[in-house]
Amino acid sequence: MDYSLLVWLLPTLALVIGVAVGFLVARVLPNAVPNSTQRQLDDIQERFDSYQNEVVTHFNSTAILVKKLTQSYQEVQDHLAEGANRLALDELTRQRLLAALHSDSTTQAHRERLTPPRDTEVPKDYAPKAPNSPGMLDEQYGLKRK
Repeated sequence: MDYSLLVWLLPTLALVIGVAVGFLVARVLPNAVPNSTQRQLDDIQERFDSYQNEVVTHFNSTAILVKKLTQSYQEVQDHLAEGANRLALDELTRQRLLAALHSDSTTQAHRERLTPPRDTEVPKDYAPKAPNSPGMLDEQYGLKRK
């Protein structure tokens, strides 16, 4: 009977010890792994947030620069108009200068597109031939008749 008890007791004891060790390992290891995973996730989130802030800052500064550019362009336009009014010798010259100044800004905004050609015939993918003459795929094409 001792022998049969030993046959059952050793595998049962090994199973209990294996379950206990597995349980302890499962409790200890997951605590270490999520910390590194959580740190990686936090690092990625921090980099993403800083990238978003950089993008917002970039577009804000671009908008400010475009606004300054528009204001500078308007100041140049006003300066040219004032110079045309002050420096033109007669009314006709003044009117032509002001018209040229304002026509440049309107013609650039309202330029017309090039008109397409009127002949819209589709290109042929074969060689044209005269009526009642053999085509290029004919057996007799290019051969002299006797």
